Amino acid sequence: MVGRIIGDIFLIIGGIFIFLASLGLLRMPDVYNRMQTSTKAVTLGAMSSILGVGIIHPAWLLKCILIMLFILFTNPVSAHAIGRAAYKSGVKLWKGSVCDKYGEHLEDKNE
Repeated sequence: MVGRIIGDIFLIIGGIFIFLASLGLLRMPDVYNRMQTSTKAVTLGAMSSILGVGIIHPAWLLKCILIMLFILFTNPVSAHAIGRAAYKSGVKLWKGSVCDKYGEHLEDKNE
């Protein structure tokens, strides 16, 4: 009974974070901000939801932990690759962006 309640709490927390990530996709001004919002919130939301399922169904807990580790390692790496590809293909930063560290790095490297 207590495991079910804790699992449900994790499922609700995961749902909230996934909802906030989808809201961030709609509200953020450029691809880089959208990517950051979706990567962080979706990673936390998905991991919370999967942990909730693992707590509710203890027989699946090991599989759920392995899936969580897979998401934890692959989501940031894929977001980095997408962001770098977008930058190199010429997708502009939002006009309100205050710094471009990757652009500065590329300029320093070319000099």
